[in-house]
Amino acid sequence: MSIRVMLVDDQALLRTGFRMVLAAQPDMEVVAEAGDGVEALQALRTTEVDVVLMDVRMPKLDGVETTRRICQDENPPKVLILTTFDLDEYAFSGLKAGASGFMLKDVPPAELLAAIRSVHSGDAVVAPSTTRRLLDRFAPMLPNAGGQPQHKELERLTDREREVMILVAQGLSNGEIAARLVLSEATVKTHVGRILTKLGLRDRVQVVVLAYETGLVRAGGGAA
Repeated sequence: MSIRVMLVDDQALLRTGFRMVLAAQPDMEVVAEAGDGVEALQALRTTEVDVVLMDVRMPKLDGVETTRRICQDENPPKVLILTTFDLDEYAFSGLKAGASGFMLKDVPPAELLAAIRSVHSGDAVVAPSTTRRLLDRFAPMLPNAGGQPQHKELERLTDREREVMILVAQGLSNGEIAARLVLSEATVKTHVGRILTKLGLRDRVQVVVLAYETGLVRAGGGAA
């Protein structure tokens, strides 16, 4: 079955370029387009979509608020934020709103296609280390910046799961975490899966965001 993609951007020429790239793929199809967030939300009421490529700067309703509303729905499509500048406030806000990642608008076609496939399969596009750099920059905007960890759900985690969560938030891969804690990668993967389930998160990017937001990890990547 093809990956159903919706393009949301107020620049028709840019949508045309993305559509041409996606149309050439045997496993993808563009099922909807929108020039702003309002149109995107309307289209999603009548069209089944797997992945949304979401611009952030649009009239009527910007991409961040549109992403937030989409992600509040039951079984929402995955959202990829399209941004002009790496590590800007729009990418930060988009991740907090529930996006599975962000990409630059001038990304090479091969990388864009790989990102869409990764997001569709349940992976996050943005590496945790990249997300950490993003959050380091904007950490002062977080509600609990510099404070003590405050999130009732964190109490559901075992000591080992909390330890793994901190290392994920510091940008370590499963292999690196396994080496640090002297565990197998399979065991680490199991811990990450339990963390996602217990905290109601979709991917590792959301783990990193929550770790910063709750103060579990501070700017600079250190544990609280």
